[in-house]
Amino acid sequence: MEPHPVVLKTSEKWELFFEGVVTVGLLLLMDFAVVVIINQAISSNQELNDGIYQIKSAITIGPWHFWSWEWIFLALLGIMNVIVVYWRLHRRYRQMQMRHIVAELHYITDGHLDHRINLQVNSSLSNVIDSINALVDSTVSSMAEERKIEVSKDELITNVSHDIRTPLTSIIGYLGLIENGQYKDQADLLHYNHIAYEKTKQMKALVEDLFEFTKVQQSHAQLQLHQFDLVSMLEQLSADFELEAQKRQMFIEVAVTKRPIIMTADSSKLVRVFSNLITNAFKYGKNATRITLDAHVEKSEVVVTVSNDGSPIPEEDLQNIFERFYRVEGSRSVTTGGSGLGLAIAQSIVKLHGGEIYATSTSEETTFTIILPVDVTEKRPELKATDQESINGGNK
Repeated sequence: MEPHPVVLKTSEKWELFFEGVVTVGLLLLMDFAVVVIINQAISSNQELNDGIYQIKSAITIGPWHFWSWEWIFLALLGIMNVIVVYWRLHRRYRQMQMRHIVAELHYITDGHLDHRINLQVNSSLSNVIDSINALVDSTVSSMAEERKIEVSKDELITNVSHDIRTPLTSIIGYLGLIENGQYKDQADLLHYNHIAYEKTKQMKALVEDLFEFTKVQQSHAQLQLHQFDLVSMLEQLSADFELEAQKRQMFIEVAVTKRPIIMTADSSKLVRVFSNLITNAFKYGKNATRITLDAHVEKSEVVVTVSNDGSPIPEEDLQNIFERFYRVEGSRSVTTGGSGLGLAIAQSIVKLHGGEIYATSTSEETTFTIILPVDVTEKRPELKATDQESINGGNK
């Protein structure tokens, strides 16, 4: 939107008028006083009077000549007076512009946060307006972020309460049956005990996820840096999840063409990232037959992909998939298991390493791509001092 000029009020126009009148009056009085003083000085000094007469005669041009020195002096005073009047009125006008800016600012502070100052002013005041508008934008953004955090906290409490209450209710129910002796035989007792045990593991996994998520969200979270071979890590993960993949009639493979890939990073946290992505593929990669882990180096970065050939993730879900407690299936059932924190934890760990993570999904393949620096200390130089001992320890 184009800025519009400042529209002066009637009172402000009269203020400018009286400012000009008073300034002109004072200047004329000052000019008159100066002329009188100089006239008296010339009259009392004959040599000065003769000198001025000679100058006056020298600049006589034809029939035109200066009858007195006052004309030259008054012309100079007139030019000076015009400059002074313009300067005074211009300064007063700038003060009025500033008053309009302050009034606009008060309007914004009264709660009209969607309003922005849009006045056509000089360059210096324009910088002030730009700074004010930028500050308001920043404040509005911060307030929106605060509201989002508050809503997120409420959702966190609600979701955690739900996810804990569901297995806890089952535990209390089955333990109650055992406590009251409401079972037919030893087989029933073992069955009730097994269900309570499984529900307890669910609660433990949720609490561990919450604890891990809280740790990696903290701004002062530390990384224990080591040098390690990323390919060996991915192969070990593939072996660890091989049995689970067989149960789900899936094949898990590591498709790396060049090895080794030596990284300096927090290996334990990256194991958590890749484990969460593999687990996510197991749970939500419907009809998938394979999970592929791949990695390669591009300049000073490592690109790791975890992909599966299962059903695609809807486009609207891809925008929110890394939000905590977000689930693609849109429910909080335990059929798929998990706390809904796995991808949020993965994203936080990747950001701690100075990297990025994103997901793409087509009818052929769903891929999670992680981009990490080969050496985290190059992306986050502040870690060089705090974690140098860990790096050295990893080399032993």
